Amino acid sequence: MSHQHSHQSFETRAIHAGNTADPLTGAVVPPIYQVSTYKQDGVGGLRGGYEYSRSANPTRTALEENLAALEGGRRGLAFASGLAAEDCLLRALLAPGDHVVIPNDAYGGTFRLFAKVVERWGVDFSVANTSDIASVREAVNERTKLIWVETPSNPLLGITDIEAVAGVARHAGVKLVVDNTFASPYLQQPLALGADVVVHSLTKYMGGHSDVVGGALVTADEALGEELAYHQNAMGAVAGPFDSWIVLRGIKTLAVRMDRHGENATKVADMLTRHPQVTQVLYPGLPDHPGHEIAAKQMRSFGGMVSFRVRGGEEAAVEVCNRAKLFTLGESLGGVESLIEHPGRMTHASVAGSALEVPGDLVRLSVGIENADDLLADLREALG
Repeated sequence: MSHQHSHQSFETRAIHAGNTADPLTGAVVPPIYQVSTYKQDGVGGLRGGYEYSRSANPTRTALEENLAALEGGRRGLAFASGLAAEDCLLRALLAPGDHVVIPNDAYGGTFRLFAKVVERWGVDFSVANTSDIASVREAVNERTKLIWVETPSNPLLGITDIEAVAGVARHAGVKLVVDNTFASPYLQQPLALGADVVVHSLTKYMGGHSDVVGGALVTADEALGEELAYHQNAMGAVAGPFDSWIVLRGIKTLAVRMDRHGENATKVADMLTRHPQVTQVLYPGLPDHPGHEIAAKQMRSFGGMVSFRVRGGEEAAVEVCNRAKLFTLGESLGGVESLIEHPGRMTHASVAGSALEVPGDLVRLSVGIENADDLLADLREALG
């Protein structure tokens, strides 16, 4: 993060970091540099360091500077998707024979990347309950290079004590990676709590409008940032200029959106706890959530994701998803519109039969920023 923005509040950084007025016209929004190559002033005479847009593009640079500022890091990198970011990170930091500790609740695509792709080139993994520090410590061995954490987790909304796991990682001499997608940097700052790398699906809350796919890595370590940037360029799965511009635009309203997501989610979770067709509500803002106190310590508020279990099992859960009208049935999350899904058959189908398999009676909500009363009425009707 540049010194220029280090003293500013989050809301100010979200709007101004990386958003320098265009020097040619004074445009207050960074232009979309829809360009592949750049004129050189003599061989090797690069203007601003730009030669080819896989290596660097001014619109992507603006986004990457913004990401670093929001996470309190030194280097941000933007990718074509969240999984592209994860793939770059794993290939940059791991080699055949290495070992990773992954959580027992995580995005299905992350598990698929480890189990079906990374494992094939000689990297293995162990599954740990990252909410239990003893479980993490026991999963680490002499070949471990990374501990991977999601908090809040997807889709069970588990909470991991980032600072405590960072202590385990430091003691073992391994790096800690935190997927901060569900929280966003507005609600949680993993680097400040000891994480080495933060991962984002920019598709979700950062973009915020269900109109772009992207991913990001942020680190506070300059050398690690350079290593990741080398692999980003070598592998090439970069965010395009238009996608970068769309995410940068979305980030400007991140703070106000997250406040509304959280307010609505709290109301939804409270209603669900009192509904006779619901057997369990998973939301870290509820006082009886096992991770409530840790979430309150390391998060600004509790976010917009709510999961719940339905009386009647899997078929009943599927019917709830099908009956919802205002909640759109669809994968993904973090947009201004509310979404509902059945993780077991949708986002987490890839973990079926594994240690990460999710309950069949589980429904996951991405609570949007609509009127809360309308959302509550829709859920009551869907539940019957």
